[in-house]
Amino acid sequence: MVETATPEVIPDIEQEQKNKTGLEPGYLVICWNDPVNFMDLVTHVFQTVFGWNKVKAEQHMLQVHNQGKSVLTRESMEKAEHYVHELQKYSLHATMERDE
Repeated sequence: MVETATPEVIPDIEQEQKNKTGLEPGYLVICWNDPVNFMDLVTHVFQTVFGWNKVKAEQHMLQVHNQGKSVLTRESMEKAEHYVHELQKYSLHATMERDE
């Protein structure tokens, strides 16, 4: 009798995470506090870039001001990069980081 080898199955960790959370791994767009930009400008930029109403934009601006940063949105890598570039065009300190 000839024995056959069974191939080893390597689990797909990203797929397991997606199954657990129901979400694809995404990227967080973060705006950081800086000593340069006025609060009214930051609020205006958030309204312009994200299409937010003034109340939501002010809430995030105050979080940046009081806590040093605010997570603005969670998006695909391409969309997060787009938002970071848009915020940087207005001289805001914005970055993105992977959200598992």
